Amino acid sequence: MLAATGVVWLAVAGVSGPAQAAADPRLLAAMQRDLHLDSAQATELLAVEAAAGRTERRLRAEFGTRFGGAWLSSSTLVVAVTDPALADAVKAAGAEPKLVRRSESELGKVKSTLDKAARPAARAVSGWYVDAVTNAVVVRAHPDAVAVAAAFVGASGADPRAVRVEVSAGTPRTLDRVPLGIYGGDLLRVPLGRCSLGFSVLSYVQHFTGWTTAGHCGRAGDAATPGFDVGATGTFRGSVFPGNDHAWVSHDNYDFDFGPFAMPQVNDYQGDGVRVEGLQEAPVGASICRSGITSGWRCGTIQAKNETVNYAEGTVTGLTRTSACAEPGDSGGPYLSGGQAQGTTSGGSGDCTFGGTTYFQPINPVLRAYQLKLFSVNGALDPL
Repeated sequence: MLAATGVVWLAVAGVSGPAQAAADPRLLAAMQRDLHLDSAQATELLAVEAAAGRTERRLRAEFGTRFGGAWLSSSTLVVAVTDPALADAVKAAGAEPKLVRRSESELGKVKSTLDKAARPAARAVSGWYVDAVTNAVVVRAHPDAVAVAAAFVGASGADPRAVRVEVSAGTPRTLDRVPLGIYGGDLLRVPLGRCSLGFSVLSYVQHFTGWTTAGHCGRAGDAATPGFDVGATGTFRGSVFPGNDHAWVSHDNYDFDFGPFAMPQVNDYQGDGVRVEGLQEAPVGASICRSGITSGWRCGTIQAKNETVNYAEGTVTGLTRTSACAEPGDSGGPYLSGGQAQGTTSGGSGDCTFGGTTYFQPINPVLRAYQLKLFSVNGALDPL
């Protein structure tokens, strides 16, 4: 967590790109509340994170199999590499190099080996992920199940030298199915309860507008009701869970003249919407905010990527873990870093009273899977 005092904000040097648009004041207000920043610190943090995201993406493409991952440490972008000859290139990009043994792709293969192994009980092992910071794959085990986690790793055939077991008391759960213009984070009524709408999207294949949401909220063909009693009807046009946790719901009775319209904004639950501006992926360590029907608009930081979460209903791979809290009913709701769309809520542990952990399904793979475009304030955007 970033403190409100005693922080020196450093720009990521040597990074060029589009000018930083003025931050949405509703996003800044939430960051100040949840990350304990003042307005100037929140604004500078968003600029640093945007530059870091561009640098990470460029160096990953340039370094290929020698790229070991990247993360923000305070305001410094750290880039891991397996080849010491790349250190100068990292420094020239304004980042700090770190020499590691295993590349990001090698760690991904170790994690994939665990993904293919027999699934351990969710009450014993809550998930596993690639941790770029420690250059290892981390398996999260309950305090009384460390031996079970070690046996899971041993039986999987994964290289044990690349895997670390970490004790974690939380048990992830999906955050849906509370018994019982349209914005991201608004209510989505589904057959078994309620979820939250994700990002507004456009399908040029099926010729619908609609929204992303979580796959566990409904199956393909299920009817759904988007929004707060605005007369909209919808249908789950695609859904995957478990394995992944994504879906999209079409807006079936859209009226071009009278709506209700799918908005390129996210509900901040204070009477307004936060602009959705793009699709740039934020690095580990970046700030992030999410919206949902139960807990509203909450912020935290990105803690890990490419995590496999072991829900009671089955494992879900490729999720991102954050410290932004959520509660049942928030599933499917959107995550933003700056104005950039990041993903939709899958599940988590804890709550917004005592704090918790959440997981989201990254947005770009979802758009590709269903051939969708993101509806943003800058128009319809193809996935990156």
